Formats: sequence, C-alpha cells, structure tokens
Amino acid sequence: MVRRSVLFTPGDRPEMLRKAPGAGADVIVFDLEDAVAPARKDEAREAVRDVLADPEFDPDCEVCVRVNATLDAIEDDLEALFADGTELTIDSVMLPKADSAEDVDRLESVLEGHGVSLPVLALIESAAGVLTASEIAAHPATDAVAFGAEDLSADVGATVSEDRSELSCARQRVVLAAAAHDCTAIDTLVTDFQDEQRLREDARRSVRLGYDGKLAIHPVQVDPINEAFTPDESDLEWAERVLEAKREADAEGRGVFEVDGEMIDAPLIAQAERIVARAEAAER
Repeated sequence: MVRRSVLFTPGDRPEMLRKAPGAGADVIVFDLEDAVAPARKDEAREAVRDVLADPEFDPDCEVCVRVNATLDAIEDDLEALFADGTELTIDSVMLPKADSAEDVDRLESVLEGHGVSLPVLALIESAAGVLTASEIAAHPATDAVAFGAEDLSADVGATVSEDRSELSCARQRVVLAAAAHDCTAIDTLVTDFQDEQRLREDARRSVRLGYDGKLAIHPVQVDPINEAFTPDESDLEWAERVLEAKREADAEGRGVFEVDGEMIDAPLIAQAERIVARAEAAER
C-alpha cells in the first residue's frame, strides 16, 4: 500500500471531509483529535460518521480516522462510529501519542469490542514513544508508524531550528523501528503550508532518511510530497538497468556485476528494487 502523502482534515468540517479525496493524497485522515476543539468533539464524531456511512462517499484513496489519545475518548470515538453496525468506508485508524505497545493493545481491544479489525497507524510523538518505537512497530496491529516532531519538541522541551536537526536522533529511531518490523514509515509534517520550498527540502530529507511518506496539514502540500516520494526518471532508469543486469548475472552464475562503471552487490540491488516498487505503487 502506497502512503506517500497522509493528509489531515478536521473532523468537524463535513464539507472539507467530503472534498478531501480530491486533494490527491494517498491517505486522508479524518481527525477527531488535535484539529477539533474539546467542545466540538461530539459534533465531529457525528460529522465523520455521517460521511463514512454515506454510500456516495467512495474515494480512491485510503481513509483513516485519527481517534483521541485517552482510553475514555477512544471509546467515545469508536462508539460514535461503530455502535449501530452501519457499514463505513474506513480502512485504518490512527492512534496519536502512542507511548507503548500497550496503547496499541487498548485501541485494538476497543475495536474488537465493536467487531472491527483495522490496521493501526501509530503516531509517535513523545519521548516515551520514541524510546519504545520498536515495540510499537512490532505489534501485529501496527501497519505504519508516523513521527510527530511538534508534540515531541513540546514533550522534551526542545528549541527546534528550521532544519530540526535537534530531533534527528528521534526521527531516525522511528524510521529504523519501521524498517525492522516491515511497517510503513511516515515522517513529520511541515506546519508552514505556505512555504513550499521548505516542504520540498524537508520531504527530500525524509526520502534520504528512508521514510515512505510524509504527513500533510493542508491540501497544497500533497503534490510536492507525492513528487518527492515518486522516483524520478533517471533513478528509475538506473534501477531498471541494475535489475536487468542482475537477471543476466543470475543466468551466468555471477554474484557481482557492473552497471555504469559501478560494481553492484546485494545492497544496491535492494535499493533498485525499492525504487521500482515505489514507482509502481505511485502508478496505481
């Protein structure tokens, strides 16, 4: 499943919820947490449920709901969505402030209480979550882990510069946890949605770190993110040459071979396979 761009939409804005698929994101997240004021939680739950229950709502992207962080609020969120058994257009659930694998357990248990099983996108945005990222990613219900830099900065009291180098250790720890447990890795958002240059630079950094996608807070961020996580023509051509040369080497019983003056072995073959897989996923 391709998750280059993951776009949040406030749960209490039904007109925006219905328009969200048109932004072109691979994942749209109907947000019941940070984007909704406490006094409007019930209104947001009803709005999200109404859209997801509408037979005419048929997007061609993954539809996710971000629930709230506390167990009581999660129970209220899921009760509002699933209590009457209406079929909903929902593919996954995002868990904010995931501090441990036990948090994923609790969400999974509440879902099971409604007879529902959905992949979990765990948002790691605290010191505790970063330190237990591997355990969170290893949970069978966890299908993706996402890094949340803003909340982490507040949690540890960090003063963060524009390049967010102060958080580089945590950012890399999350992507390593995802890779170790075959999860999708989704990088943090850029809050200034009007600064396209900064977004493009940060998205390129996300790709270099090994992330599979990036969070978006506004529809205008979707296209730059999708472009960053889609291999360009030159990278794809190199990858295809490597894989073609590998097929020839395999037929001749050679383990190491040359492409464009470079000796190719297993790590570069894996890189080529990843580039081709990303390009194919982006076309679907």
